[in-house]
Amino acid sequence: MSTIDINRIMEMIPHRYPILLVDRVLELMPGESATSLKNVTMNEPHFMGHFPGYPVMPGVLIVEAMAQTAAIVVVEALGAQAEGKVVYFMTIDNARFRRPVTPGDSLHIHVEKLQSRAHVWKFKGTAIVEGKVCAEATFSAMITDKESA
Repeated sequence: MSTIDINRIMEMIPHRYPILLVDRVLELMPGESATSLKNVTMNEPHFMGHFPGYPVMPGVLIVEAMAQTAAIVVVEALGAQAEGKVVYFMTIDNARFRRPVTPGDSLHIHVEKLQSRAHVWKFKGTAIVEGKVCAEATFSAMITDKESA
């Protein structure tokens, strides 16, 4: 298992602020699983409107953080084969939002591969704050060439 800092994350996936939602990878088993960290801060742009007076991280962004963590798992597993590729959502299933994520939270995102066939990978993701599950989902993604996207 290894850790990955923000500089390496930005080499691995194309996302940038304000949509880069992974600050650090805490644990990584290439091709299998990862746990990442997203430090939730009040200065993120979505909090201006979601919701004034009671800032809550949108559920779609929590699922996006799961997907970005999964993309890191895939890119690390593929190594040089991942050059020039992008990862796209195909499905999001069984998404459940259990409790709100708010500024000041340290969001731990755990993803584990359920299966992979050819260019399609399926993951189970769980988002946790202070040991409590905030959200979970099963999702699949396809890795493809940037040119054919």
